[in-house]
Amino acid sequence: MTATLSEKDLEQHFEHTLERDQRIEPRDWVPDGYRKTMIRQIAQHAHSEIIGMQPEGNWITRAPSLRRKAILLAKVQDEAGHGLYLYSAAETLGADRGDLTERLITGRQKYSSIFNYPTLSFADVGVIGWLVDGAAICNQVPLCRSSYGPYARAMIRICKEESFHQRQGFELLMTMMKGTRAQREMVQDAVNRWWWPSLMMFGPPDGDSPNTAQSMAWKIKRHTNDELRQRFVDMSVPQAEALGVTLPDPQLRWNEERGHYDFGELEWAEFKQVVSGNGPCNAERVAHRRQAHEDGEWVREAAAAHARRHR
Repeated sequence: MTATLSEKDLEQHFEHTLERDQRIEPRDWVPDGYRKTMIRQIAQHAHSEIIGMQPEGNWITRAPSLRRKAILLAKVQDEAGHGLYLYSAAETLGADRGDLTERLITGRQKYSSIFNYPTLSFADVGVIGWLVDGAAICNQVPLCRSSYGPYARAMIRICKEESFHQRQGFELLMTMMKGTRAQREMVQDAVNRWWWPSLMMFGPPDGDSPNTAQSMAWKIKRHTNDELRQRFVDMSVPQAEALGVTLPDPQLRWNEERGHYDFGELEWAEFKQVVSGNGPCNAERVAHRRQAHEDGEWVREAAAAHARRHR
């Protein structure tokens, strides 16, 4: 008869798994704190993918050509798929998808602050692809090596698709920058509005981030918020030069000594306001998601009845 392992033995096995840089799987014992942290992070990520469909979905019916409409439809569909992968990953930790949705639409769980800004022109679609998805790639590629297996594996496919989205956004902007003066001005205006919120996507400064140290210790995250933000700035500057747009930061300059670009201080008061639910589109985004959830109740009930019948 196999002896029952003590909690100390289980905790040691968990720590050794992390030390060997191996994956934690759903069947493995994990501390309550690890489980709660993973559910919080995966749920916030899933919510962000689902809410993130709204800013660009707003332009599907107004896309300037059939080609652009098809591209945008495919991209928004991809975001829905990302949300489903991630909700499934959260379920392997014992989370309930219905409960996670309820927490989102009642304001008890958050999503990325970036999706609370309005898309005022079709150039915003390109800038979201270039900057927002570019920031997502910087943040998410290291998550392919996250210590939790189902999350890390979901991120591999998500990152491949996000990379395509980023290239698609850059191609749209390049096309517009080769167009009329009005189109070029439209692109520059969109860049001016999205640059700073994109930098805020990485979260608060390391000194003000309450979860970073523990997430790094558990190898959920591999880099700090500020490290990823710097990587994104360094990546974006030459891309902006190739496009012919100006990033709206007078303090942005190359620092030879550091080997990185210096950039200005972010408006962290604005970030806190948006994260707290007081951004330009917070109420609109959540209300739209709540309405969609309520409108789809009959579909869920019918699917559940069908499943019960066939059981």
